[in-house]
Amino acid sequence: MNIKLRLTVMNFLQFAVWGSYLTCIGNFLGRVGLGNEISWFYVVQGIVSIFMPAIIGAIADKFVQPQRMLGISHLVAGSLMLAAGLYAQQMGSAIEFAPFFALYTLSVAFYMPTLALSNTVAFSILSRHGFDTVKDFPPIRVFGTIGFIAAMWFVNFAKFGMAEPFQFTYMQLVTSGALGILLALYSFTLPQCPIAQAGAQQEKTLVQRLGLDAFVLFKQKKMALFFIFSMLLGVSLQITNGFAGPYINSFAAASESWFAKNPTLLTSLSQASEALCILLIPFCLKRFGIKKVMLIAMLAWVLRFGFFGIGSTESVLGLVALFASMIVYGVAFDFFNVSGALFVEKEADRNIQASAQGLFMLMTNGIGASVGTWAAGKVVNHFCAWNAEGFFVAREGVAGGWPAVWTIFASYALVVAVLFAVVFKYKHTPEEQR
Repeated sequence: MNIKLRLTVMNFLQFAVWGSYLTCIGNFLGRVGLGNEISWFYVVQGIVSIFMPAIIGAIADKFVQPQRMLGISHLVAGSLMLAAGLYAQQMGSAIEFAPFFALYTLSVAFYMPTLALSNTVAFSILSRHGFDTVKDFPPIRVFGTIGFIAAMWFVNFAKFGMAEPFQFTYMQLVTSGALGILLALYSFTLPQCPIAQAGAQQEKTLVQRLGLDAFVLFKQKKMALFFIFSMLLGVSLQITNGFAGPYINSFAAASESWFAKNPTLLTSLSQASEALCILLIPFCLKRFGIKKVMLIAMLAWVLRFGFFGIGSTESVLGLVALFASMIVYGVAFDFFNVSGALFVEKEADRNIQASAQGLFMLMTNGIGASVGTWAAGKVVNHFCAWNAEGFFVAREGVAGGWPAVWTIFASYALVVAVLFAVVFKYKHTPEEQR
């Protein structure tokens, strides 16, 4: 098989594993009595992302060829996710949080490092076969997003004789686990990636891999402010992954709306927007500069939450607002993550480039996303509650409901954006942008 085609299949499966459950596990948790714990399933994702990629990456650099390490990681992660799904099947509505969460956590702990490891494998194989990674990798990587969307569509519609589609049942976890095991077996067939060429960071220590040596950048006011605001905006990153599905599905409690019954399909538009918005980043960076692009991302988060607050599946205007929220997600997510990484690359010294990128990820997807999702769970559970039919609706006796939830999140994002615009000083020089 063609090398690029093989790597395309790898990327497709890599993100299909994630897309099977990431945006719809909340729907399942609510139906088995664990709806109040949704936030923890996203918090733990951020926690393990702080240290597991460094550990697995170090092993791949020193002892195990990356493609084999990728296979081993997916084999462990897929098996544990499959075990979590089968445990949920066995226990039904009597499912207990502790054992189920433990299986899920261990699975995620081995999956999250594969996001970077799959890139390492792709870069190594492309380079060894004479391809230009800058030119040839992006078209391969975009199939990762396609795989994520395809998995979302599959669990949205697949039933196979069950009362409800997979997006509402344990079968989303079984699907993810099965895909993970399939990818593990596939990874073992990929061309070898010699340890000596596994990456440019072979001699980095664990402290450096975690980005801790880059804390020296906090001595610079500009960089200190950048990392602090990265953490503050990182708070928003996983909120809609955890709660958008249950929110959209909550409208099905009072109507037969097709969109309310297919929340995973509707939220998949966010991923489609993400894929398209990546193409806009080079133009926007050259035209506006990094500060304005990041400010655009922050304001897009305001719109993302704000449109959810006025959206519904009960009217044309409400649907337009929901669709608008999906569209701006690409700007909110990509403009922040990509432009932020480019800013770090431009401002950090070469000898701590990798560590600085690690610090950026630590502040955003680690600390920021973990704290943010935990706090979001507190807010949501204050205003909303799961009813007997498995819908996350407004809590009786508490005014506001879902609109209040999204208004709070939008207000937070707006405050961060305003502070960033006022406090963060960075002058854009067009000729510096290439």
